[in-house]
Amino acid sequence: MVLLDIAMKPPDGPMLVRDPVALRVAEYADYSGWTDLRRESRAHLARWEPAWTEADLTPAAFRARVRNQWRDIRRGRALPLLICRREDGTLVGGIDLSKIRYGAARAASVGYWIGAPYLRRGYARAALEAVLDHAFETMRLNRIEAACQPENAPSRALLEKCGFQREGYARAYLKINEAWRDHLLYAAIAADRARRREHCSVMEMR
Repeated sequence: MVLLDIAMKPPDGPMLVRDPVALRVAEYADYSGWTDLRRESRAHLARWEPAWTEADLTPAAFRARVRNQWRDIRRGRALPLLICRREDGTLVGGIDLSKIRYGAARAASVGYWIGAPYLRRGYARAALEAVLDHAFETMRLNRIEAACQPENAPSRALLEKCGFQREGYARAYLKINEAWRDHLLYAAIAADRARRREHCSVMEMR
């Protein structure tokens, strides 16, 4: 019974803040906002995400999704967070550190999405910068990997602005919108992040 009670409660996940967003762990009460935004953004998201249907938007599916996220956070396997507008808490998207590995690798993969009404407002960049800071400085990871389709110019630009470097090209990497899609492979590493931050600090002092 104690295990059931623990499983039904959100874990003590981080609250990451970087204007204009705040990142937090999902709760059951986010169902309406999350579902409405996903439905409203379907045409946009379908181009870049694995297929999903109305069955994935039911209350039961959302509760299962959230419970799985809580379990992964507690086990240290992933860190899925909602992206909210800091000024009023409006849900604008999501970001996820997954496949977290420690030991010799100390690495993870990152993925993100922004709802169609909130594109090109700086929310994705702020969220990704906040997650990178947390991954490298708090979690002490060494490498964060990402992938995006070659046609997704905004995502490519975002990764490169945040210090990711292109490392490869993966053919038929993920099935997106009923077809196997090639992806560009990117990575950011802790040493590059530290040098980038040091360079920014020097420039600000001049």
